[in-house]
Amino acid sequence: MEPGSPGPARLGGPAGRRDRAGGATGRAARAGGAGGLPRGGARPGRGGEMSAGGDRLSRMRPAIKAGLLMVWRDPDTLQIGIDPRRAIALRGMRGAQALINLLDGSRDLGQVLAAAHELGISRQSAERVIGLLAAAGALHDFPAATVRALPAGPRDRLARELATVSLAHGHTDGGALVLARRQAASVRVHGTGLVASGLASLLTESGVGRVSCTGAAAEPPATGPQLSSWPPTGRVRLGHPAADGHPAADGHPAADGRPGAGQGTRGHGCRPDLAVLVDGYLPELPGSLVAAGVVHLTATASEAIGVVGPLVIPGQTACLSCVDMARTDRDPAWPLILAQVSGRAPQPAACAAVLAAAVAAQATAQALAFVDRAGPATAVINGTLELVLPDWQWRRHSWVPHRQCRCSRRPAS
Repeated sequence: MEPGSPGPARLGGPAGRRDRAGGATGRAARAGGAGGLPRGGARPGRGGEMSAGGDRLSRMRPAIKAGLLMVWRDPDTLQIGIDPRRAIALRGMRGAQALINLLDGSRDLGQVLAAAHELGISRQSAERVIGLLAAAGALHDFPAATVRALPAGPRDRLARELATVSLAHGHTDGGALVLARRQAASVRVHGTGLVASGLASLLTESGVGRVSCTGAAAEPPATGPQLSSWPPTGRVRLGHPAADGHPAADGHPAADGRPGAGQGTRGHGCRPDLAVLVDGYLPELPGSLVAAGVVHLTATASEAIGVVGPLVIPGQTACLSCVDMARTDRDPAWPLILAQVSGRAPQPAACAAVLAAAVAAQATAQALAFVDRAGPATAVINGTLELVLPDWQWRRHSWVPHRQCRCSRRPAS
């Protein structure tokens, strides 16, 4: 039966119930009620209200969220999405195919209703269907202006980013705000090797506007292990001596730790919004970044172990020196060990290509969580994510700011 035609079809009525696809594992919830769209705005979906009022609603370009396939479960029930963890099932959708096919983001709401009217679908029935879809979280406001502004080359690539963000976080703007944050962000990768090159590539592919690398992202020639004589020379002083007058990283004063704070400093020598420290970075770099107030994340892979984190927000969270001090509390020889490995790396490194890819991907995910302000990257704040082969399960290790570390004595970023 066509929407709007006389008869018992109840679009948005008692038959219009939203169910999680997947049978008994799902949770049923009302999505419509007898009245369809409430006056003055759309119903709240899982990702929040679709609009703040009638004016906002009239300007939106409703579209089925990208990345979801639509299938029929039976003649009356539409399923949007395939995996039960994403899919929703909408009952009372018999005859709504023509209207749903109009929801591709090419029209604003008024144009959708007008096109539906030309197809013989009444305004009331069309609003009820759109209301059901919005309440179920299946619609977003298609970011037409954002998509048009993208160059033709990266448009398809970044469309995948928009679709993923919109589904993962329930955003109703189609991911436009997140993409804007990424394009305004500056991330600097310090280090060399497979992890560094993979990380830089993933950040660029994900839409980060400025990604710079300090290393050549190539591994040094392989050499055999060598043992120095006893007693070893040198000892590492923990506690960030850079905080006591060492020049700030990049020569810039500290600023707040939010992504986007470095806007306008997109050149290679300017202050980034986020620094990522990978195998091969200079030993004094973490202290300089803390002194400069630069947020930084570490990502390493060696000895068949991958570690991502901590994410250091200077003055607020545990820093790398806090981690070393905590290790020293358990192992007094740790500073002596650090002194012997400073500037050295085993060759060849026990970092297979698949381990490097896993670490690069995890580090990219945590960096984007910070840039996107989606959390913000809580898994690596005061913690590290660790992957110990042959077990491919990431596990979290918690760290807290150390009471003796001077990083906690500087003003919060």
